Amino acid sequence: MSGLPGEISREAIWPGGKGQALEPGLYLVSTPIGNLRDITLRALDVLAAADTVLAEDTRVSRRLLDAYGIRAELQPYHDHNGEKVRPHILAALEAGKRIALVSDAGTPLVSDPGFKLAREVIAAGHKVIAIPGASAVLAALAIAGLPTDCFTFAGFPPPKTGARETWLAEMGRSPGSLVVYEGASRLPASLASMAKVLGDRPAAVCRELTKLHEEARRGTLAGLAEHYAEAGPPRGEVVIVIGPPSETGWDEARIDAALKRVLAEMRVKDAAAEIAAQSGWARRDVYARALALRDKG
Repeated sequence: MSGLPGEISREAIWPGGKGQALEPGLYLVSTPIGNLRDITLRALDVLAAADTVLAEDTRVSRRLLDAYGIRAELQPYHDHNGEKVRPHILAALEAGKRIALVSDAGTPLVSDPGFKLAREVIAAGHKVIAIPGASAVLAALAIAGLPTDCFTFAGFPPPKTGARETWLAEMGRSPGSLVVYEGASRLPASLASMAKVLGDRPAAVCRELTKLHEEARRGTLAGLAEHYAEAGPPRGEVVIVIGPPSETGWDEARIDAALKRVLAEMRVKDAAAEIAAQSGWARRDVYARALALRDKG
């Protein structure tokens, strides 16, 4: 890769001429989600000065460090070894070491295993410092063309259809935009569930963010579901941004009309969950109206 800086000194000097070396503590370092040029200068300083860099996958992180000439010591930290490794990390921090934590891409602790470590480090009285940077959640939200003043990041939906639709019914009640990750192979099925449970909300499927084949396909959930049902799963990493519930409001008459339509096709519980997600009403209130409509015949 051309134009990259050379090897960086292990003594990290903060921008601004303060001449302050890196303090002991746990540094949560954001790394690029695709384009290696998205690393920040501060992140490079910290990675170069850290005594140890904890990585979800050391092979992935080694490529990033090699690109910038950083010869940091890498150690694996992930869900499978975390319980065993955390006491050693805490001991190193107690001894005044400087530890950096990175995930494979993006901001640590966002859909990755760093939360338990950060919690234990805080409980032990050591410093935890965030080094902000790339985030697939924020990148997708920025280009989706949907409201950004209020949003919910919900991680990955459950893989099985029934659990996914129950989960969507709950998450769909959030007042703002909804941001989720999804595996490319499950995208068509997931979009079909979203269209069924959330209604025809506006949405965007953002994939391969910051990479050569970056794409943001915008439309309605129904239209996007139809497209990927025909085209098949895409390649790459996927973030889905779903617009908030309709601002037009749902009165009792509209709730009853929607319930009558779906009660012909599904159980009361499922009908109530779907209409609650679409309308923003509390599920218990919609369920009560659905029972009343069913009993009236």
